[in-house]
Amino acid sequence: MKKFLLLQGGLIFTLLTGHAQSLPPYQPTRAEVLERYKKALYLDSIAPRSIFKASVRPHWSTDGHSFWYRNIGPDSAKEFVQVDLQKGTRTILAQQPKDSGIWRTNFHRQEDSRWGDFSTDSTSPDGKWVAYIKNGNVYARPVGGGEAVAFTTDGDTTKPYGGLAWSPDSKYVVGYHINPVEDTPVYYVLSSVKGTTRGQLKSHPYKQPGDPFTTYEMFLFTLSDKKAHKVNTPLIDFFAAPALHWRWHDSRYFTFERVERGHQRFRIFEVDAQTAQTRTVVDEQTNTFIYESRLFTHYLPETNELIMSSEKDGWQHLYLVDLLTGKQKKEITSGEWIVRGVDSIDAKKREIWFSASGMNPGEDPYYIHYYRIGLDGNHLVSLTPEKANHIVTFSPDRKYYLDAASEIDVPTVTTLRRTTDGQKVLTVETADASRYLAAGLRFPEPFHAKGRDGITDIWGVVVRPANFDSTKSYPVVENIYAGPQDAFVPKDFTSRYGEMQSIAQLGFIVVQIDGMGTANRSKAFHDVCWKNLADAGFPDRILWIKALAARYPYVDATRVGLYGTSAGGQNALGGLLFHPEFYTAAVASCGCHDNRIDKQWWNEQWMGYPVGKHYDEQSNVTNAGKLRGALLLMVGEADNNVPPESTYRVADALIKSGKVFEFLPLPGMDHTDGGPYGRMERRDFFVRHLLGVEPPLRNSNELISMKN
Repeated sequence: MKKFLLLQGGLIFTLLTGHAQSLPPYQPTRAEVLERYKKALYLDSIAPRSIFKASVRPHWSTDGHSFWYRNIGPDSAKEFVQVDLQKGTRTILAQQPKDSGIWRTNFHRQEDSRWGDFSTDSTSPDGKWVAYIKNGNVYARPVGGGEAVAFTTDGDTTKPYGGLAWSPDSKYVVGYHINPVEDTPVYYVLSSVKGTTRGQLKSHPYKQPGDPFTTYEMFLFTLSDKKAHKVNTPLIDFFAAPALHWRWHDSRYFTFERVERGHQRFRIFEVDAQTAQTRTVVDEQTNTFIYESRLFTHYLPETNELIMSSEKDGWQHLYLVDLLTGKQKKEITSGEWIVRGVDSIDAKKREIWFSASGMNPGEDPYYIHYYRIGLDGNHLVSLTPEKANHIVTFSPDRKYYLDAASEIDVPTVTTLRRTTDGQKVLTVETADASRYLAAGLRFPEPFHAKGRDGITDIWGVVVRPANFDSTKSYPVVENIYAGPQDAFVPKDFTSRYGEMQSIAQLGFIVVQIDGMGTANRSKAFHDVCWKNLADAGFPDRILWIKALAARYPYVDATRVGLYGTSAGGQNALGGLLFHPEFYTAAVASCGCHDNRIDKQWWNEQWMGYPVGKHYDEQSNVTNAGKLRGALLLMVGEADNNVPPESTYRVADALIKSGKVFEFLPLPGMDHTDGGPYGRMERRDFFVRHLLGVEPPLRNSNELISMKN
């Protein structure tokens, strides 16, 4: 006899049988669904205007003593606030009860690049010579007049020399014999250009995996012997000509960086300009990949040192290297956490300011905190110790900073702090979410569960409808993007509302998860993606959703759909192809369904080089015949990011396999999630296939007042 029901971990268990009793599924009537659409439209309209003071954008005074910012309150009322940094006071300068327009400020951050574009006409640092290219060859002429020196004669317009750069002492010119490669174009047709009666054929250069690169053969041109000397270094056949770093007070030597194609080796070479010989200063190698876009290098010329990042101990950390010997002097940071970015380096104080995540136990390992540390690895100072995700803005003189601390379900508190000791000076603003909550909206909930290894925590968020019946079980819709270039689950409070909440209002539990293979965790966590993009973290995602259903009986893990755009579009269809036992409906927008068709730089970074059979084996095109479940494909016909034929080839393969699916081409649209029309179709698709109810009849008078 079944007795003794009790609630344990969100499931109702029968002690004698050990089986869970599931809740009845939420199966709304069509009238109920139509009411949900109406309510969702209403909440969509008010949600963006129901939270205030969640963001402070400072305008710093020129004297460094204050800053001002603007608050936009209920009904577009404005107030202008000034903060005195030294006094730690906050003063309202003016209040405007009515909207008087929008101010826009553009911020630009100039970043250093390790790949330099050098001019080919340049004057030497001592002002005596001009180096230039003529008919594809290298010349130098005296500034005051006189006969030009011809360094080369074998260059021409098809294979010219170029990329000239002077040494600081004006004795040498570094340049390259260049073999240009023109990227093959991809094409698309604009079908509906106003004023035309024919489709308009468009094209643009596009490098795909395996395509060749322009090559650069390095030379030194010396004024003393008026000769060209080929540098003893491998041909540069990946990326552009590198930036050069000359040794302090000694123009005989310079270093440059080289990433090998395939992203498995990174080297720094030193060149002896007198002999054109080279030696290797740094040689990083890996069996998987080096994430080149996150590879940080900073040169300290006065001390012949280098600060660089590496994952060689399994975590992204900073190292101090002696450029003269090539030996590591110090692991500046260490531990089972990662450096997320470098804000600044003070060479005189020998300090580095950086952001990191995962250092604080007992909190979401993706939360960003800010620190500074000595280059000797000592004197670590936490500038943002509170449990939260932090966004820091430093004053121009770096004596103060604004710390916006929040969580996805905890409103933002913005404080002013001193950089010397991190002490709080003033609470500037606390976000006001009272109207948001009064409207019946709920904050997303962070949730974590064990991944495929049974050890690693997988983190995500849960979004529920504004009002739902906890005695019924609701279908799950996953917003998926498994691109390895980052992690994507939102962490700060300003990310609380969007498409996920809009979909949830129709009667779904909507989730977003960072599975293995995405970034911002350990090297091992990230390496899951290597030559394995079809994995997309699905084993972790499925376990996470099942754990969520075990925690909350109103989560129905037997009705699960997913949607995504770009790499997320690839993942969404991949869910149906590779895990049809779990996912039953998917909307894939502008997907990079075959990694051979998509852009070179992104796909070779994760799938490797050369292009091998694993590209074919993991292609959604190759596997289209495995389709089970309901599928909606969308594509913008003018997609300049992922060629539209990626989606069309999937459609072709599905048709040839006799599969049934929905297809929405979007005339004139670029890389898109579908825009307003596509989002409408996506919502209707999930209502039809996961709730089993027909959505509004858009072409009739039914709910004609609904706007999308």
